[in-house]
Amino acid sequence: MSGRGEIDRLVTLLGRLPGLGPRSARRAALALLRQPHARMLPLAEAMEQAARAVRTCSTCGNLDTTDPCGICADPARDDGLVCVVENVGDLWALERAGVHRGVYQVLGGTLSALSGMGPDDLNVQPLFDRIAAGGVREVILALGTTVEGATTMHWLHERLARFDVQVSRVGQGVPVGGALDVLDDGTLAAAIMARRPA
Repeated sequence: MSGRGEIDRLVTLLGRLPGLGPRSARRAALALLRQPHARMLPLAEAMEQAARAVRTCSTCGNLDTTDPCGICADPARDDGLVCVVENVGDLWALERAGVHRGVYQVLGGTLSALSGMGPDDLNVQPLFDRIAAGGVREVILALGTTVEGATTMHWLHERLARFDVQVSRVGQGVPVGGALDVLDDGTLAAAIMARRPA
């Protein structure tokens, strides 16, 4: 059938996105194809612009169009309070909740022997550099309560012991096995406000 290759490719590419299985990808593709000028072309243009403009912040690991990112460059943020998160989605979730007025460090993952993620794979050196430069009072370990998250928090806590810095972790509100980027704003706010020493 003529033209089917392009549709199949669109469905396949959409199906690779998190949360979209084959059925959802087909529905999304159909919605885009039914209104190409209103939905598909603006989406394609926005994706192309984002692909060209968005970069990783060399300070914290966030995604933004500037380096350093808007959070790191914001003089109103508290540089002495660094919140360590697993990924950019967790950072965005905390920002959406509006409970953290400090800065961040995005690790880019957690320690996991099964997935081959070791200490050298974590984006943690910028955090150590920031602390060594002075001015950091507290590091909040805001990682999920999975086995990998707990292992990473333990590893970080050991490494941070050599610095004169308070280390805390998120408290109540984060369920065991939960990921931060899927929690509601109230739960995230409770977790940050009830943080405790690690």
